[in-house]
Order: sequence, then C-alpha cells, then structure tokens
Amino acid sequence: MVFAGLILLVALLHLFTDVSGSLLFWCAYVLTRPLGATLGDILTKPHAEGGLDLIRISSALVMMAAMVILIGATQLRKRGAPIRREPVPAS
Repeated sequence: MVFAGLILLVALLHLFTDVSGSLLFWCAYVLTRPLGATLGDILTKPHAEGGLDLIRISSALVMMAAMVILIGATQLRKRGAPIRREPVPAS
C-alpha cells in the first residue's frame, strides 16, 4: 500500500500542481519496480501469509490484465481531450 500510495501522490501532484512533469515521471518510474514486486508477492503468497495463493502464470495474467485496462482507460480519456501545444520560447 505504501508504493501504491506514493504513486497516487505523484498522480495528484501531476493533476493539481505545477511540479515538473519530468520529475514526476521519474518518481513514478522508480516507484513502479517495488510496486510490481510487492503486488507479485501478494498474488503468489499462500493464504496463511495474507496472499492470494495464485500460481505464477495466473499472477502474471492478473497484472497484465490490470495494465491493459489502465492503459486502455488512459487512451480513451485522452481521445476526448484537446491537444495542448506548449509555446516555443523566443530565442
């Protein structure tokens, strides 16, 4: 939950502040590795240890389905948004 919360914080900073997009991208990028490892552990641990006791292929399919759904939702949301062009600074 810690890594998911940190990624949520990065997303909220992106939506509601003027923090550099590059900085937020790299923060989210760095957080995805431990989040994926933690999620993989939760999916494959036995029920007695608080996990879902899935085999590796099942856990990989669950994570892949979640990524496909999230990427698809992002693409659908972006279709309706107008294209913003950043002004080019005068030299």
